[in-house]
Amino acid sequence: MNENAATANTATTTFEPVLTRHAEAETCADPSSVMTLLGEAGGAAGFTSYRSTFATGAVGAPAHFHTKATELFFVISGSLQVLLGEEIKVLNAGDFLAVPPHTPHAFAAAPGHEADVLFVFTPGMGRFDYLRLLGRVLRGEADFKEIAESSERFDNHYVDSPVWRAALEAAKTEAAR
Repeated sequence: MNENAATANTATTTFEPVLTRHAEAETCADPSSVMTLLGEAGGAAGFTSYRSTFATGAVGAPAHFHTKATELFFVISGSLQVLLGEEIKVLNAGDFLAVPPHTPHAFAAAPGHEADVLFVFTPGMGRFDYLRLLGRVLRGEADFKEIAESSERFDNHYVDSPVWRAALEAAKTEAAR
């Protein structure tokens, strides 16, 4: 990188470097996964990053979209089934996916597989609070209406997807065999 590029990059950075040591990372667990909260910084150049491990058959997020954030997925190991618009894709270890704003998507461990996935949102919008809320709701410690009421704050808007419902039902049927 040349000196001018380094100066330009420094000028647009709106947060201090973020370092999270593995031993110090907060974890959130819900019935479907364990999330390790890695780093978060606000502002237009901000981000949220966390790692989720999904057990075999675990459902991740229902169909939703973001109006501001791009969501990035990197599969560390295993396989992740993803709704992308109206299509179902399977991401395997080493695969990367970037989902732009306004694109309906959902995800779960692919049928018969576990998944270990790194997620990054940009901008981040304080999503750690959303993940904590989601965990409380799934454990029965908070009411689901709190999630619906937080959709604008966390840029997380749920939608109905017959394609995703059918994929989840097919996965249940396959697991029952």
